[in-house]
Amino acid sequence: MKVFQGKNLLLLLAVLLLTAVLAGCSNSSEAMEDKQETTDLSPDEILNSAFKEEFPLQYESYLKNMDSPSEHTSKFITEIEPNLPILFHNYGFMLEYNKTRGHTYAVEDVINVARINDNSIGSCMTCKSTAVPQLLDDMGDEYWGASFKEDIVPRTVAYGEGGELEELGEYGHLSIGCSDCHDPVTMDLRITRPSFTNAMDRMGVDVSEASKNDMRTYVCAQCHVEYYFGADNGKVTFPWDNGLKPEDMFEYYEDQAKDQDFDYDWISSISGTPMLKAQHPEFELWSYGTHGEAGVSCSDCHMPYERTDGKKKISSHHWGSPMETVEQSCRSCHGDKSEAELVNRVENIQEAHLEAMHETQDHSVKSHYYVNRMITAGAPEDKIEEAQYYVRKGQWFWDIIAAENSDGFHNPQGGMDAMRTSSDASNQAIQIAIAELTKLEVDLEELEREIEKVVADVHNEEDPFKKHEHAVNEYFPNVLELD
Repeated sequence: MKVFQGKNLLLLLAVLLLTAVLAGCSNSSEAMEDKQETTDLSPDEILNSAFKEEFPLQYESYLKNMDSPSEHTSKFITEIEPNLPILFHNYGFMLEYNKTRGHTYAVEDVINVARINDNSIGSCMTCKSTAVPQLLDDMGDEYWGASFKEDIVPRTVAYGEGGELEELGEYGHLSIGCSDCHDPVTMDLRITRPSFTNAMDRMGVDVSEASKNDMRTYVCAQCHVEYYFGADNGKVTFPWDNGLKPEDMFEYYEDQAKDQDFDYDWISSISGTPMLKAQHPEFELWSYGTHGEAGVSCSDCHMPYERTDGKKKISSHHWGSPMETVEQSCRSCHGDKSEAELVNRVENIQEAHLEAMHETQDHSVKSHYYVNRMITAGAPEDKIEEAQYYVRKGQWFWDIIAAENSDGFHNPQGGMDAMRTSSDASNQAIQIAIAELTKLEVDLEELEREIEKVVADVHNEEDPFKKHEHAVNEYFPNVLELD
């Protein structure tokens, strides 16, 4: 009996020793990154170039964000979302809407994109530059509604004078970077955008009590979210009071936002519908997807540990698709699957997502044009407004998924559920229109042929900047210009 107990004791000691060793291994990379308690940087430092000397390995990793294509890829091409010039008609997104590039190009791209105009406001810079906290300190709440071109851009450029580096391009020294997520002195993770803190507070979450694992997501969630500009001063606001699901946010827009005098982002000139434009809700979709519910942070997948000099591990600061780093990002947890199996699974999800997206956007396009015909044919105003409600709902539920940058992977089921809701709503608008147009003896077969023609004209235009010009014509006039 004593011998048996002795063996058990030895076994227990061995297990404890092994656990301690494994714990040491799992934390070693964090320990190596955290060993520098303070830096020689100013607490107000905002220039990415200033971090180069203190953190050369992380800086070299950050420079890889410059490897993005120099030319933009328009989302209007047939392989992606060719109906967008129709669906965003009368809004800036009909002019130019591109696939994302590296974070280091954020300031350059927001300054040059066609949808930024003389009416654009300071809020448009909020998630693009490390200068935003300083802009908020200097300007207070006047920042949000200030002129983007005349006030915000000159101030931002001035803040960056002297910090330019050729390797970072024209504005990489001020684009999304180090001080957005780190305290320059302690390098602790931090929240720098008040809109996120305010939204979490309204949901009863105190971000000052967040764990380190929470912060590895929260620093990304400051910007990778849905938002709108408040009606009173243009302040960036997150619609999370009812929850983070698409239906929760839509309810918010139909209720609380309207109570605060925010009704729409723009009015469609095809259907006359007050529309909502979704942004990039990675945090929201992730939060109730498989990885979010399992506590897997954004950084676990998008900033995996990497060896830089053959010995030292750091978190990658090359923010991109985990499909480029499958071994580090995916197989650290999914070791029972090969890289090929994991890539194939992701690709299957994304292909199914894109196929469903094309289908649901087709329904949305038809709903806009059916309502256009209701207006020109003289349908009752109350029926037009009823159909417009479903057009608005239908577009919101596909756009909140299309605007999310994982192509469905962050939450495959949530994405499909939203697109199903979208198709149902768009088809409801079409059914309302059919009933009224039938009473008015409108030729529905002709209407369908005209929809096919106008869609083909948009698709066949080779210049992405001119596609929207074909979305209205003599049969489908701009309803905002009708007497």
